[in-house]
Amino acid sequence: MPVMTGSRYFAEFMKGYGVSHVFFIPAVLTRALAEMDRIGVRGIMTHGEKAAAYMADGYARASRRPGICLAQTVGAANLAAGLRDAYLARSPVIAITGGRRSETKHRHVYQEIEDFELFAPVTKFNAQVDIVERLPDLLRQAFREVTSGSPAPVHLEITGNMGQGIDGEADLDLIVEERYTSAPAFRPRAEDDRVQSALRHLTSAQRPLIVAGGGVTASGAQGEVVELAERLSIPVATALNAKGSIPECHPLSIGVVGLYSRVCANRVASAADLIFYIGSHTGSQVTNDWKVPPTSTAAIQLDIDPSELGRNYPNVESLCGDAKAVLRQMIDAIESDREPGAWCDEVRATVDAWRQEVSPLCRSDAAPLRPERICKELQAFLPSDAIVLAETGHSGMWAGMYLDINQPHQTFLRAAGSLGWGLPAALGAKCAHPERPVICFSGDGGLYYHLSELETAARHGINAVILVNNNHSLNMETELFADAYGGTQSSGFEMWKFRELNLAKVAESLGCLGIRVEKPSELQPALEEALASGRPALVDVDSDIEALAPAAWAPEK
Repeated sequence: MPVMTGSRYFAEFMKGYGVSHVFFIPAVLTRALAEMDRIGVRGIMTHGEKAAAYMADGYARASRRPGICLAQTVGAANLAAGLRDAYLARSPVIAITGGRRSETKHRHVYQEIEDFELFAPVTKFNAQVDIVERLPDLLRQAFREVTSGSPAPVHLEITGNMGQGIDGEADLDLIVEERYTSAPAFRPRAEDDRVQSALRHLTSAQRPLIVAGGGVTASGAQGEVVELAERLSIPVATALNAKGSIPECHPLSIGVVGLYSRVCANRVASAADLIFYIGSHTGSQVTNDWKVPPTSTAAIQLDIDPSELGRNYPNVESLCGDAKAVLRQMIDAIESDREPGAWCDEVRATVDAWRQEVSPLCRSDAAPLRPERICKELQAFLPSDAIVLAETGHSGMWAGMYLDINQPHQTFLRAAGSLGWGLPAALGAKCAHPERPVICFSGDGGLYYHLSELETAARHGINAVILVNNNHSLNMETELFADAYGGTQSSGFEMWKFRELNLAKVAESLGCLGIRVEKPSELQPALEEALASGRPALVDVDSDIEALAPAAWAPEK
């Protein structure tokens, strides 16, 4: 085995596994960062550990390659907090931090607190690298874990507050296992008899529905979802994190179902007599707290994680395997195509009625702008290969309802629950795909979390476009505070409102292009200018503070 420093080994390992960027707050693995810089692995220094984790997450979700984030011991807890969204979204992120030295434990070393266990709830593998000789096998294990089965973050803690434990030399053999450079590393198939059983249930149901979840996106199974739906004439709804799995202009598409959803999708799901969940945890968001559909509804579930099968609905059949591989099994086993019938006609009428109902808001010329109009202008602008990221809260709700993803090479990514994820995640996605347009749809509330990362974008030339629905507020909280106070707040100060600020000017001061939009007719030209500028750009849209996303539809009790 060749003798080299652990730092050199780390750099060569990252290069060998196809890592193009790492996201970090100094000071950590400084010699390894220098070695990576020499061989073309780019270090992106951020303004906060959470932002570094979100960038690695955006990189991972956009590319399905592991995203790497680093922090020293004093920032490790912040990095762990940033992994929460990646864990909820089942994203392949590897976090690496410094750790305590055995010879200085319990001696009040500066900045040192034991935080290793903070990573346990947000990772599937959490290990300590105590000596440089363990670096090769534990790095390989980290990549195996993060790309296999249901992806989720992993964490390695390297001895020394800055990870100095790998600075020494040792006999280190560089082994690159190509299989584990991207997810999914394996594509297990389901048993043939279970595939046949699932098909029998689907073809005998009167009102079947497919719900595509995040596992479809993770597996790259979008084409198979559409093919199965067309062969069996089954309508398709999606979870928000699978939006675009079927083009939303497709006759069988009914839109996003659940909590951040379209009324038409929830109505159809509530009327279905069998639902085929593909790569979905059947959690509260995709089911509107298990009201859509009711838990008595028969279900078929396909998931790579057997512990998810039948968790929330009474499965009539369970398929364990990779979504793309198992759907291909099902398609190949279909003996004859099913013609569309009354159910498809009913579903199409429900969707068309919803579109007609919301059309006036989507075409509104009001100023400040309605969010529905913002979404429609963004949709009309989107390049055919765009990557769109949406914040959680109102941004996710508006995008889920009113932004159509219609092109097969467009990608939609969403925050799994962490407000502030959008901007840094968009920068990570752009690092993963510098050749593709990347647009983040955020509100001003989400943008404020990591506003300083606009400087990071300018410093590194990460040319993402940030579209801000700027209503000078967290107006999603309006009803919460009104309820808490029983009406008007007694202090006369409304907690959910911000100062009215021109965010375009803030972006300019941080080195980005800033464009202010105050009329609907200005939005598409602004987006075109932002994308053509070759700079990181922020489009600040003055929007209606009174516009609240409608509550998700659910059947009356």
